[in-house]
Amino acid sequence: MKEILAIVRLNRMNQTKRALAEVGLPSITARDCLGRGKGLVDLQLLKGAERGYEEAISQLGQSQRLIPKRLLVIVVQDDLVEKTVQTLIRVNQTGKPGDGMIFVMPCLDAYRVRTAEHGDVVLDEA
Repeated sequence: MKEILAIVRLNRMNQTKRALAEVGLPSITARDCLGRGKGLVDLQLLKGAERGYEEAISQLGQSQRLIPKRLLVIVVQDDLVEKTVQTLIRVNQTGKPGDGMIFVMPCLDAYRVRTAEHGDVVLDEA
């Protein structure tokens, strides 16, 4: 099984939930988060700051604004990873900076608290 972390725009959450449910993956956890990608940082300023130039450091401080996003956690069986990732990309891709990121990591086990079941049986089957 795999854990998929997806950082998406706030205004794409309803479409994302709907699309995941339509492909048989209704179980997600969502959290508010703040972040930024490299797109908000002027790379020339960053290089100048790394070299210790005071002007670059002071200007770089103004570009460090964190943007509200939504962090999704989805745990799926190995054979559903590609379907899940492609659904997330299809719904959230605008082609502009800030579309988000998706991380896929191994997940050793999952337990359903109510019944103490564990393993793939506690996951969506899609």
